[in-house]
Amino acid sequence: MAFGATSIKGLALRFLARREHSRVELERKLRRRIEDSAEDSADDGKAGSSEGRAEVRIAAALDDLVAKDLLSDRRTAESVLRTQGQKFGIRRLKQTLLSKGLEADLVTSTLAQARLTELQRAQDIWRRRFGQPAGDAKDRARQIRFLAGRGFDFETIRSVVQAREEDGA
Repeated sequence: MAFGATSIKGLALRFLARREHSRVELERKLRRRIEDSAEDSADDGKAGSSEGRAEVRIAAALDDLVAKDLLSDRRTAESVLRTQGQKFGIRRLKQTLLSKGLEADLVTSTLAQARLTELQRAQDIWRRRFGQPAGDAKDRARQIRFLAGRGFDFETIRSVVQAREEDGA
């Protein structure tokens, strides 16, 4: 290892210091970083370590971080729910959780937790963005598209938009 080079575990800790990562997500980042540094050392004429060895070293580092509870898929799911749950609906949260490589049962339980406040979150987002009922069909369609883009399902959107029109705001 060259002077000043960061170990795989050190690199993983730097990523984790910024935010929670799932194991799959962190493995992807580390693999990309190792491949980039291997290409750089190959360009310099130095022999890089084989891909197989790098995979084993990454897996060992991640296993150690999981054993020390520094890497947790559960905490990652909770973090996504806490940070993005106030802005997005179930569909968008599901997409985010799956892209992080989380297990299906963890995604399901996290979404069940988010489902409890889905209507209230949609109402809050609608209120902050629009604040008053749609004046015509064009405005109504715009409000519906906005909430759909945020990942809310149609039933929730319909409930929010209709309730606001009936209440008069």
